[in-house]
Amino acid sequence: MTQTLIKSAATAESDRPVGAPEGFGGLRSQDPGAVSIGGRGATKAPSKAPMVGAHDQPQSMCPAFGSLRVALRMRRTASVLVGSACCAYGLTFTSHFYGARRSVGYVPFDSETLVTGKLFEDVREAAYRLADPERYDAVVIINLCVPSASGVPLRLLPESINGVRIIGIDVPGFGVATHAEAKDVLSAAMLRRARQEAELGPVQAPRGARSTRPTVALIGEMFPVDPVTLGMLLEPLGLAAGPVVPTREWRELYGALAGVAAAAIHPQYTGVCNEFAVAGRPVVGSAPVGYEGTAAWLEGIAAACSVSAANLDSAKNRWLPAIKQALAGSPIKGRITLSGYEGSELLVGRLLVESGADLRYVGTACGRTQWSAPDCDWLESKGVRVQYRATLEQDLAAMAEFAPELVVGTTPVVQKAKEAATPALYFTNLISARPLIGPAGAGSLAQVINAAMASRPRFAAMDAFFGAAGERFAADLGARAPGGFGTGAAIATEDLASC
Repeated sequence: MTQTLIKSAATAESDRPVGAPEGFGGLRSQDPGAVSIGGRGATKAPSKAPMVGAHDQPQSMCPAFGSLRVALRMRRTASVLVGSACCAYGLTFTSHFYGARRSVGYVPFDSETLVTGKLFEDVREAAYRLADPERYDAVVIINLCVPSASGVPLRLLPESINGVRIIGIDVPGFGVATHAEAKDVLSAAMLRRARQEAELGPVQAPRGARSTRPTVALIGEMFPVDPVTLGMLLEPLGLAAGPVVPTREWRELYGALAGVAAAAIHPQYTGVCNEFAVAGRPVVGSAPVGYEGTAAWLEGIAAACSVSAANLDSAKNRWLPAIKQALAGSPIKGRITLSGYEGSELLVGRLLVESGADLRYVGTACGRTQWSAPDCDWLESKGVRVQYRATLEQDLAAMAEFAPELVVGTTPVVQKAKEAATPALYFTNLISARPLIGPAGAGSLAQVINAAMASRPRFAAMDAFFGAAGERFAADLGARAPGGFGTGAAIATEDLASC
């Protein structure tokens, strides 16, 4: 539920958000990722749907949900939203829909506090009221659009109160493109604070026994079995899987920094990668998906961690044949377009191609980063068009161009596909929420993908039965027509068309 802490609102002092991406507040049309890349017969050229306004932007739920989700998944962490009441309602509703079981603090505002600057005082009071070291390690305060635009200076909050860390971030929809990247904003801010604390002296050890082998921190919110599989892949290299960032507890941040390297499984965590680089930890991009992806990833980890050639060969010999067998046993045959806003779209694309799918297009709402470059290059080499900062219009244009047998995408893309009697799957819940790593990932997509493509005759039958009912002039008219649903729709359409 939402817990109102204090009734208040915003100042007018300008302030760049903590952890905000470069170009904060700039025009989306200047984003270098907004280009159409590679593909069958495609050339590097400006996108067909250039982003020129506030509404022409990548698909995403409210970006602040990403930061809020990270905070709500952490033990001993309080979360506070500062912004419009409707925004706070929507964010808490979505958070609880996705399984959050914690209250969300809220500091509202009105016109008076907006112009007098009292909102910052109210936020500060809320921080002091929540800072109970018996309950919390950290209090996360998130500025939404209005306080961010008004410049509420969360950087002026105390760094800690009663030993409880105060982490203030700005996550406005006009400055952070996607909720996937907003996860990075908070994760990077926390990792930065943890790194600074570790540089000052001894810190709290993570729960459980420390690994006797060097560890590799894992970056990205993954399916629960994937970190386990990553640990198994690392074992022949003489390494172990470290904590996953975003972490579930503050002390795990220290454990992540104590590793010898970091693996950017999800490439949009650029702020987190920067913090590891500052701490002197090399970062390896991409992920062990499919046969070729796993081989390249093992080589990258081995190089970053100075692993011997013998150990590298041992890891390849143990895992690559199993992955090849899993791929051969779960083939995917059919033409597919893929889009989403979670950050793992290129990884899923690689796995589909290695499974035998005729993948034509991959659209991701996230921007291009150096950590996604290996996946983009690999997909392009296979003739797949890759679109960073993909808009809904670009995803729909790809669907119209390639006439796929299956569309994997966001809710509006799936809706449009089904209206055209094309089988479709929602990326977030049905695809990204599956294991992708190693042998387990190699066979995880085939069943759901093949079952969806096999449903095409059912779609055709339904399309033939309902016809134009519910479309354009036929919407809601057929049910009242004496001649029946289909007949009424046809009569209504003809009558209205002759008017």
